[in-house]
Amino acid sequence: MPVDFSVKPTLTGDRVVLRPFVDADIAVFEVVLADPEVARLTGSPPEPPDPGRLRAWYGTRNSQTDRLDLAVVDKATGSCVGEVVLNEWDGHNGNCNFRTLIGPGGRDRGLGTEAVRLIVGYGFERLGLHRISLEVFAFNPRARRVYEKCGFVAEGTLRQVLRDGEDWVDATVMSILAPEWTVHRGHPAG
Repeated sequence: MPVDFSVKPTLTGDRVVLRPFVDADIAVFEVVLADPEVARLTGSPPEPPDPGRLRAWYGTRNSQTDRLDLAVVDKATGSCVGEVVLNEWDGHNGNCNFRTLIGPGGRDRGLGTEAVRLIVGYGFERLGLHRISLEVFAFNPRARRVYEKCGFVAEGTLRQVLRDGEDWVDATVMSILAPEWTVHRGHPAG
């Protein structure tokens, strides 16, 4: 089955809605991406992003045909709190990379966990992916716990892939496979 990333769905859960980006989201990402903790946890440069480049980037996400970028919206407030992305599509092997970013306003309420389950479920059940993988830095145990709760399995360690001040940080490669998803639907513990 060919994957169609040109379709930008709206996925609704109990706590979040994943939807295509709108112009108002750009202001949210200007704030979120300027947060030093967000920059550190994502391995982004520590300086705030250039507003023009940010507008150009988010202004073109809905027209991309080789990836799926969706805004994460908190249903309780209607506010955009982050994003989820399926990218680096390998059509021959049915593989995709996954990444997410949840800003400070969306943390510690299960929004990220639900957003991961929604996009991964869409990847397997609607796009027909075989494998979804990610990398998580060693200093981000909160994100790793979310991925594990959703069924991602650690595969190995990329040693010293990120400079953090004077230190080097490892990243863990994690993945989830379609047959695993079929069994637990993002709830491997029960």
